[in-house]
Amino acid sequence: MSNESTAPTLWSTTPQYSDNSSIVDASTPSETSPTSVLDKIAANDIISRANYVYSFFAGLGFLAGCFLLYSFIQTYRAHRRLAWLDCLLWVFCGFQVLLLLLSLHIVAYRPDYLRTTALGCAALSFIINAASLCSLFVLVLMAYVLTLDPPSHALLRKPGVCATIVILTSVLISLLLAGLRGPSKGLQEESKCLMANAGISYAAARLCMAFLTPYMLQAGLLIGGCVRQWKSKGRFLSGSEEGPVFLTITSVMFFCLLFYSVALLRAAQLEKEEEAGLSHHERAFLSVAELVLFSGSSISLLLVLLMHRPSRESLHGVIRQLRDCCRNPGRTQPNRNIIAPHIEITDTLQDIES
Repeated sequence: MSNESTAPTLWSTTPQYSDNSSIVDASTPSETSPTSVLDKIAANDIISRANYVYSFFAGLGFLAGCFLLYSFIQTYRAHRRLAWLDCLLWVFCGFQVLLLLLSLHIVAYRPDYLRTTALGCAALSFIINAASLCSLFVLVLMAYVLTLDPPSHALLRKPGVCATIVILTSVLISLLLAGLRGPSKGLQEESKCLMANAGISYAAARLCMAFLTPYMLQAGLLIGGCVRQWKSKGRFLSGSEEGPVFLTITSVMFFCLLFYSVALLRAAQLEKEEEAGLSHHERAFLSVAELVLFSGSSISLLLVLLMHRPSRESLHGVIRQLRDCCRNPGRTQPNRNIIAPHIEITDTLQDIES
């Protein structure tokens, strides 16, 4: 028997990976070229550095979110009630903390990608979209309350009605996006979870329904409030403590969502046009865009903690208590002369004569 018939073939025994894999595909000669390997190393280096930066801010944002929730609970226990805007702000912070927890798969797996079934990847995408939409519609409610204070519609004064509207709308839009995304393979087939594989229809629908729709509602309410206050010669947003907080966090969320939505649409378009798939640098850019998306949650929580007056005062109180507790107990304290009260009752001359 000749050597050619007995020698193993390299291409048939090497496992095949998809274009989305972060592992170098040994079955493609172009992937093993020095230029491709160097490009991959450079792309992974960019993703790793961005991941380190995001991990730092995500940790700060998570601590800020936990403290905000603690502060709101303490305020409710003290007063047995919360203002309507404070309730909305508390719910918004809760959804941002949830988004930070959902972003742990990025921190744990980058520069690689989470490897799970198509069903698991779709469920993760659905939960992230639903939480993001809930937080955006809470901002829409805040804009409505700030514009019409108190709200003119009686139903929107009830927390249960508002929660039902926000959750139901977010879930329906997320289900529609999940249907457009669809699994590219079998539901139980394991693969890398990459948003760029969702397709251009999913990216365009997400841009319209999960980004433009909530912000168009906010813009309409804010413009209507400005016109209403201009006619009545009153102050709009500046007369409320929550007004500057709302404008700041909604602006931060706007730019982060805009950057991610445009990056996702661009990656889906390139994936459709190029048969070879996205390059390493394009995948690195998409990974950075995902980190920017979740960074909006962290930055928003930090801004709420620093700008919201009750939360800021609670933070100052905790810092003051920690400073008092951490003082050196061996340090000599200044002398404090404590004078006990001494009450002396004397009889006057008139009392004696009487």
